[in-house]
Amino acid sequence: MARRERVVRMSVEQPLWRALTAYRVLTMIYAVLLFAFGHGRYERPWVAVGFLAVMCVWTLATLPKVASAVSCTRRFLVADLTLALAGILLTPLADEQAQSMDGTTLPSIWTAGAVLAYAIKGGWRWAGFASSLVAVANIIERGHPSRDTLHNVLLVWVASIAIGYVVEVARASERTLARALEIEAATRERERLARDIHDSVLQVLAMVQRRGTALGGEAAELGRMAGEQEVALRTLVAGGLTRTSYVSEDESEGAVVRVVEEPDDELRSGADLDLRALLVPRAGSRVTLSDPGTPVLLPPPAARELAAAVGAALDNVRVHAGDGARAWILVEDWGDEVIVTVRDDGPGIPEGRLAQAEGEGRMGVALSIRGRLRDLGGSAELISVPGQGTEVELKVPRAPRAPRERRGKAGTK
Repeated sequence: MARRERVVRMSVEQPLWRALTAYRVLTMIYAVLLFAFGHGRYERPWVAVGFLAVMCVWTLATLPKVASAVSCTRRFLVADLTLALAGILLTPLADEQAQSMDGTTLPSIWTAGAVLAYAIKGGWRWAGFASSLVAVANIIERGHPSRDTLHNVLLVWVASIAIGYVVEVARASERTLARALEIEAATRERERLARDIHDSVLQVLAMVQRRGTALGGEAAELGRMAGEQEVALRTLVAGGLTRTSYVSEDESEGAVVRVVEEPDDELRSGADLDLRALLVPRAGSRVTLSDPGTPVLLPPPAARELAAAVGAALDNVRVHAGDGARAWILVEDWGDEVIVTVRDDGPGIPEGRLAQAEGEGRMGVALSIRGRLRDLGGSAELISVPGQGTEVELKVPRAPRAPRERRGKAGTK
């Protein structure tokens, strides 16, 4: 990836540095020709000859310095601009009429090359700094701000700042392109890993799940755990918004699988979260998730609390509905509210059992489910028929927006 980034950077900046190199050589020749054809007006031509000789040697010797941003150091920029300013200030010494008549300075338009180097290297702020120094030097050289002097100063100022701004925009586009290339490379790598994992690990886990279910007993529990790990691995390979880790613990003579959600950086950004991504880790061999085909966006607190309430409902299924019970999660987006239904095929809850549990201090449904939804301004309705399972309907309102068609079982995970 670093090699590709260097190629992109050369394609964006290198033409500017090549153009600057050509500009410095051409303007050096132009300044020499101006002196050659007008040397008769100089009272001290040896001053002009001395400066132009130094300028020519400096320009040719420092051509490698303006070949790239790396070679164009700050020390070189300072020395280059100092030479240009010295040439401007030496003009009245070589031509005594320079302060009474508008005319070119000794370096002429070569000075703009020093300013453009600042613009390409550091952007419009550096360009504004360098062009301001050139403006001050031109006013000092002229003695007073004449019309031609102000015109030339303004031209250099605007041109250099504009080029500096264009350079900054080009670099921002370069960084965006580099990031897109990184994402593309990461996506291809993930797809390659997904193919390899699908051909090996996922198939093995799926086989363990099927054989364990067929054998029953402790093998069925191992099969269930293999199924959970298969779902977790598929979620990880798919690159979802959450990372899920499964921790198995011994309880009695079986195993309990606890889901621990670790929010990724994107979840911490404060933007609306896709509820589907938070519920995907809840799916497994005995939990079926059906959700819309488009994102179900909620504010981060609401999305996390609703996902936690769903987790509490599934915990109740695991604890009270028996090892063989299955559960289904249905996500529906109504536009003005989101409804999540958790249903199981367990034995159901006997009448009065919830009130008795609350009286005994076991507040799982009251606090973990109803309490969470109440804090969000929503509601939780529990319907249970003995022998026919239990259904928990969780409703969370959100800001009104354009009505949309109710979407239900758009996909199964």
